Amino acid sequence: MIEKKILVCIPTYNEIDNVENILLAIFKIGYIGDVLFIDDNSTDGTSEKLKELVQSHKNVYCINRPSKLGIGSAHKDGIKWAYDNNYEKLITMDCDFSHLPKYINDLIACSNNADLVIGSRFNKKDSLINWNIYRRTITYIGHWLYKIILKLDYDATGAYRLYNIRNIPSGIFYLINSSGYSFFFESLYIMKINNVIIKEVDIVLPARTYGHSKMSYVNIYKSLFNLFYLFLKTKLNKESLYNLKFDNENTFEVSDRMYTISSNNSPAKIKSEWDKYWKVNTNRSNIFYELIAAFYRKFIIKRSLNYYIRKHFNAKSKLLHAGCGSGQVDVNITNEMKVTGLDISEYALKIYKKVNPNSEKQVQGDIFSMPFGDKYFNGIYNLGVMEHFTKSEINLILNEFYRVTKDDGVIVLFWPPEYGLSVIILKVVHFLMRNIFNNHKTLHPDEITRIKSKKHVIKLLGNSNLNVLKVHFGIRDFFTYNVVICNKILTN
Repeated sequence: MIEKKILVCIPTYNEIDNVENILLAIFKIGYIGDVLFIDDNSTDGTSEKLKELVQSHKNVYCINRPSKLGIGSAHKDGIKWAYDNNYEKLITMDCDFSHLPKYINDLIACSNNADLVIGSRFNKKDSLINWNIYRRTITYIGHWLYKIILKLDYDATGAYRLYNIRNIPSGIFYLINSSGYSFFFESLYIMKINNVIIKEVDIVLPARTYGHSKMSYVNIYKSLFNLFYLFLKTKLNKESLYNLKFDNENTFEVSDRMYTISSNNSPAKIKSEWDKYWKVNTNRSNIFYELIAAFYRKFIIKRSLNYYIRKHFNAKSKLLHAGCGSGQVDVNITNEMKVTGLDISEYALKIYKKVNPNSEKQVQGDIFSMPFGDKYFNGIYNLGVMEHFTKSEINLILNEFYRVTKDDGVIVLFWPPEYGLSVIILKVVHFLMRNIFNNHKTLHPDEITRIKSKKHVIKLLGNSNLNVLKVHFGIRDFFTYNVVICNKILTN
């Protein structure tokens, strides 16, 4: 028996010869659920035919899009429509009869024990026997690449799927960047990382009887680019692929102590800005910055942080990472010390928890009014935080650091210098973006107080009752940070 609340989604573009026939073939197998067509402003009369089908069938719907926006984009719109209309299961398929409707029942039967069911072309020996040699070669090369590079043992580019969306968090689909053919392997890969249960049913694809393939050389090049991008992203920034966006429960403490700096820089505004920074960036123009920044955090700054923390603190010391962000740099330290991560961004803390499961705890709060008792920590550290504030704001932060640090504690600040290597490179990149590519976006929040010299450090700390023990600037982090080591000046 066919279950209720099932939707079949079929993207179309110039399928005038197929849309009515595919609909009748779907109903012929006994399917009694709903059907959604997504048409990209077809020029051959498909749009008009779909209007007729919608009017003559109560269970047929159509989304009319203004232009060709990409096959992956069509699938994402169909998935969103299914979530918005409370369907339990969504089946996606092509309109050209390369996906035979007879397999719909097999997908549904398999879905009782799976979150995603894929119609696989590779499990049966002769499933592609009727395809021409070029199409078969491209398909098998792609399958081999996805298997070797992304460790996907499934039919990664197949569009014949069933999503058991009552079991798949909708936030997973917001992690998918691709709007083209890459959508299929990217979505499968992200679902695998997020522990979605995946199964396959065997299908045979006939020779293309109606229409022709819409896969172009440009699509192939884009798919290859996205394949290697995903590979690098996994190696350097895998946590950005975790489904965190729509978590309903916080896994961290939330402080109600929020200090208002000024009417133009309220905690709500600061939180919004940093949430935006830490959320997954779907703008591919920034992908190289994202990967370089992740490489830098993971392979350079993490090692430098490990050195200074181990040098100045005993094992199991109670430490605060003030402004912890995603916590990529903390993965060793949280196994050796009792680290509390503090950040104003809810999204950053969710990543931090995922990346550092052995951390002491995570707290959402403001570094201007931290929710901890006096002399609570053996030490404090942060990386790339202080430069985002004015001198007066820095003084407020440092006074809080003084308050919550024990008398014999140490504070370690990674503070970008005005003439550091990363600062110079980013200035060059921003110059090229603005003057050559006419792109006025910034790749990171404004840095308004970078260190100019050791005297500058001493001046900035002058009203905080903190004593500068050492300022390091060297090859350890490729001249990108001043590492400021300070302790408390005790007063009677």
